[in-house]
Amino acid sequence: MSWEPQPGSGSPDTLNGETDKPQSPEELQEEARKIRRLQMVVNMVTQVIAQDSTLGVDEASEMVADTRRLALGMFPDKELAFNLIFWPRLQRLMRERYRMQ
Repeated sequence: MSWEPQPGSGSPDTLNGETDKPQSPEELQEEARKIRRLQMVVNMVTQVIAQDSTLGVDEASEMVADTRRLALGMFPDKELAFNLIFWPRLQRLMRERYRMQ
């Protein structure tokens, strides 16, 4: 079995005729900065929800929704990545904190 890409089995980015061009060092640095920023925001939101006993479920839900909007604003084409990486963590926290089903 070969691990090389097979003809006609392009990634979703190449299926529509576009090819992935290598990112410049500046673009890679900017993307890494945005990823770190998003990680910090998610960490802060989870800490506030977990530790602030005065925070109601509506306020916490709004914080989660705002975090999602921020993530999709920073990475518009990465909704699946957000749903796989951060969404389960936020859902679990809301269930545990507010005894939600």
